[in-house]
Amino acid sequence: MPAPPILAQDVIALHDRLLAAPGWPRQEPAAPATPLWQSVQANHRNNCLLWAQEDLARRTTVADAEIAANKRAIDRCNQARNDATERVDELLLVALQLVDEASARSDAPLSTVPAGARLNSETAGSMIDRLSILALKVKAMREQTARDDVDEAHRAASRIKLERLQQQRLDLGGCLDALIADAIAGRAYFKVYRQFKMYNDPRFNPALVAERQARG
Repeated sequence: MPAPPILAQDVIALHDRLLAAPGWPRQEPAAPATPLWQSVQANHRNNCLLWAQEDLARRTTVADAEIAANKRAIDRCNQARNDATERVDELLLVALQLVDEASARSDAPLSTVPAGARLNSETAGSMIDRLSILALKVKAMREQTARDDVDEAHRAASRIKLERLQQQRLDLGGCLDALIADAIAGRAYFKVYRQFKMYNDPRFNPALVAERQARG
């Protein structure tokens, strides 16, 4: 059986290594060697940028203009995050020989899925995206367990939540590995699900269409 193109333990290790890198996510370390891992890193970076902006957008003592800037940054990061997730799925489907490479990025990729394989509702890319978010949650909750400005009850509750988050990450990693293994064996497949974020597109967002029409 061919080697899997990606393993959950390697994804988790990359996520944690990047979170520990100086200057991350504003400063990005050298890109991984392959397009697949470059897209995994891009997805994680935009999740990290998005996380920071979500925190800033909850501030209550700054000017409205600052919150508006946070909201626009959230839109940009979310779009880039989804683009990277879709690219991960495209590259994995090609590596798993489930789509024709020449058509992988089109709206109608040519399927090479074996007969009888089941369709998995969640894609491998979306699982990797969720692992990225869980890495952020694990890091943030671990920091809560070490705070010296809160009482022990807070730290104890945080330790319990940290254990749950770590278990959730292990569970999800196992599901990712199982999906990849089933795809290699011809038992399962997934598709690229385009997000079509209409609110970011001035051609589709009705509020932006109305603004453009009002300007003449």
